[in-house]
Amino acid sequence: MKIGELAKAANCSTETIRFYEKEGLLPAPDRNDSNYRSYREGHLDRLRFIRNCRTLDMAHDEIRTLLAFMDGPDADCAPVNELLDEHIGHVDVRLAELNRLRAQLIGLRQQCATSKPIDECGIIHGLVAMETEEKLPSASHLG
Repeated sequence: MKIGELAKAANCSTETIRFYEKEGLLPAPDRNDSNYRSYREGHLDRLRFIRNCRTLDMAHDEIRTLLAFMDGPDADCAPVNELLDEHIGHVDVRLAELNRLRAQLIGLRQQCATSKPIDECGIIHGLVAMETEEKLPSASHLG
């Protein structure tokens, strides 16, 4: 199948397919006599796998690892379980970060319960008075 057909079947863009090829996640396709890419069913399966992993916020390195396991089907799946457990841990860290952020926002919102002139707005005053913290990178690879 051509790249446009693959993109339609996988519900993605042709640019996404080319990107995954450049990243080494999707193997290069064969070329036909006109030098057009010619994809097989295996490309579609692999592309769906990659896209499903991305939907679960897996990083490219995690996907590469899973693809390597997929390419060695006789190996034990315990490392796959470990990778997923680690990814769940990343999600837990991100959830904790988001909960802290939510609590801060709720605290700010509570400083202005009713409509007031801007110069009396508790949210605006709270944002001015709040200590400016260094923006730390997320403890999770999810960002």
